[in-house]
Amino acid sequence: MRIALTSGLTRKQVADDLGVGMSTLNKWMTAHRDTDVMSKEDMSFAQENDRLRRENRILKEEREILKRPRCSSRAKSREV
Repeated sequence: MRIALTSGLTRKQVADDLGVGMSTLNKWMTAHRDTDVMSKEDMSFAQENDRLRRENRILKEEREILKRPRCSSRAKSREV
């Protein structure tokens, strides 16, 4: 259960790694949703990790956009 919550992997990846189906993993997670699988400290680390992953993904996307060659209107006007 902790793997699914803290690894940063998708549920599909966790299910594949554990050799179980998605429905089985989802049943396990539903059954143990209310149990303290993680301490509050671990949960805050997991939330911070998720936030940082999202931020990292956005920054990578922005960097890729900036790497693309720009099409200037001057270059287009010279082509005519």
